[in-house]
Amino acid sequence: MNTEFIHFIAKVLLILSLLYVAYIDWRTFRLPDHVTLPLICFGIIFNAISDIGFTKISSALLGAILGYGILWALNTGYQTIKGRNGIGMGDAKLLAALGAWLGWAALPNILLIASFFGLMGGLAWLKLNKQKLNQTFPFGPFLAIAGIIELLWPQFIQNFLAKLI
Repeated sequence: MNTEFIHFIAKVLLILSLLYVAYIDWRTFRLPDHVTLPLICFGIIFNAISDIGFTKISSALLGAILGYGILWALNTGYQTIKGRNGIGMGDAKLLAALGAWLGWAALPNILLIASFFGLMGGLAWLKLNKQKLNQTFPFGPFLAIAGIIELLWPQFIQNFLAKLI
């Protein structure tokens, strides 16, 4: 099999997995470990296989660690200040999975895109459900959308900003 076909199949499977976890989170406000943890493992394994990964294995490992660590640290800070969780650890595992698949360098773009869409979508979610601003909404779907954007169009943010300037 040629590497282009393997890349295509890997992208399709990753996109379908991300759409699946987005759907689950949207419906249940949960990102189950039986989906997120294998995504992390498969991302690391896929990138460990030479010549066909999306990034180097070192970048995948660092991406998984930083992906989880960034959201864990944000939640810990929020919890210290507010006395309650601000983000679920399922979201941290999903970001770890995206880091494992796409590498640590993709994480800032993913977080920026997810935060932007999350802000817009979250406000719409709260308004449609007639809830107050302090109510929760699922963030996993926005991480998944951002991961798909970064997978299909790397450098999306840089190209978008370059066109604006």
